[in-house]
Amino acid sequence: MARYILALDQGTSSSRAVLFDEEGALVATEQREFAQLYPRDGWVEHDPEAIWSSQLEAAQDVLQKSDVSAEQVAAVGITNQRETTVVWERETGRPIANAIVWQCRRTAEQCDELRRQGLEPLIRERTGLLLDAYFSATKIRWLLDHVPDAQRRAEAGELAFGTIDSWLIYRLTGGRVHATDASNASRTMLFHLREGRWDDELLRRFGIPAAMLPEVVDSSGVLGECDPSLLGAALPIAGVAGDQQAALFGQACFRAGEAKNTYGTGSFLLLHTGETPPPADKLLATVASRLDGRLQYALEGSIFVTGAAVQWLRDGLRFFDNAADVEALAASVDSSDGVYLVPAFVGLGAPHWDPYARGAILGLTRGSTQAHIARATLEAIAFQTRDVLEAMESETGARLPTLRADGGASRNDLLMQIQADLLGRPVVRSAVAETTALGAAYLAGLGVGLWPGLDDLAQRWRSDRTFEPRLSAEQRDERYAGWKRALERAQGWLPSA
Repeated sequence: MARYILALDQGTSSSRAVLFDEEGALVATEQREFAQLYPRDGWVEHDPEAIWSSQLEAAQDVLQKSDVSAEQVAAVGITNQRETTVVWERETGRPIANAIVWQCRRTAEQCDELRRQGLEPLIRERTGLLLDAYFSATKIRWLLDHVPDAQRRAEAGELAFGTIDSWLIYRLTGGRVHATDASNASRTMLFHLREGRWDDELLRRFGIPAAMLPEVVDSSGVLGECDPSLLGAALPIAGVAGDQQAALFGQACFRAGEAKNTYGTGSFLLLHTGETPPPADKLLATVASRLDGRLQYALEGSIFVTGAAVQWLRDGLRFFDNAADVEALAASVDSSDGVYLVPAFVGLGAPHWDPYARGAILGLTRGSTQAHIARATLEAIAFQTRDVLEAMESETGARLPTLRADGGASRNDLLMQIQADLLGRPVVRSAVAETTALGAAYLAGLGVGLWPGLDDLAQRWRSDRTFEPRLSAEQRDERYAGWKRALERAQGWLPSA
């Protein structure tokens, strides 16, 4: 009987279920979008129940439509939007509030105050992260401060915290398992990067009770079973990783020096650094995976808004009805004609880390059109990637000869060509766009012995196309200089606390 892996890919704007066969080939996929909630300027929330229902429906539908029975599924793998924070009641499983999404900037002023108190060096040393509203710790603190009686209930062990992987595991197992893998734990600003455990001093400094936290487990290995009423059998959950670490795994970047960039709602460039946490200044040190109890690390540059800027053109400015139409619109002009778009809608991530930046369109003339703005949006994605790549090379002293690309926006040929042009080096697109889901599937398959090991998985990687740079160095640097000028005007737009 054929065996399959079911990957649950819970993203920022949609929940997907992707079915892979035992050769690692994609068999079927189903997707459900859910509402993005913006209660105030700079705030972003999700309904945790909408996340759960959309993910469960996608999983049930992909099995039904592909005519695969639950008995044929060897394991379930989970990958998820990271840092997004859920707190729920242990007894009922009910969330005490909406999830605070990774993009949310409501705790920026709290971070400023903690920085004034001198906490940032400790956070940097222990967690590999910057003190920023991006991560989970200040989000937890905000919920404990603003939901009535939450602090007392948390201290009494009545409340559970989790990133989205933990939330899905809890619901899938009928509340029997409260766990997270090391890659997700490393994004909370509460995890000791070198020692691989929750950090007691940081918990004390943030006032977060340890009783709230999930158990930290390997990224590959059976951690629990799905309630059989959900998917038709007690399927083992055998792989978990945050979405960007899963994409690194799906791109077969298993060894130090291998890197990828995922183009999604945001973009995330990760460089594998082996079993040694990388030194980081403007970038982040993070856990790539934990396999057989051994931690693997990566250096990461996190860009908050890339594909989301295209969604804004669609939903906010109504330039087109389908996000994929941005390619044709942008290609209808030869250049952006001096127009620059800085998509700092929720501030700027790596390497700038400016929560007070805001979006801007500069260089407009009477001749500027929708097409110029659309092309400038694609260029902004590529410029931000160059920002991160240059910071990564500066911090490591190594030059990446090529860039492996994946994610939904990597299917945009024009974007990939612009990226190669502005980097001045080839961009190699993965044959599988769904590398995030593939990484979760690989981890789950390894966890139940479906595949023998990493060497076998590395041999399965295939490229779809290589985009070679066409711009001269002079043209490339001229455009990049304009981008830097545009950045200066968008940064520090809001007054800081």
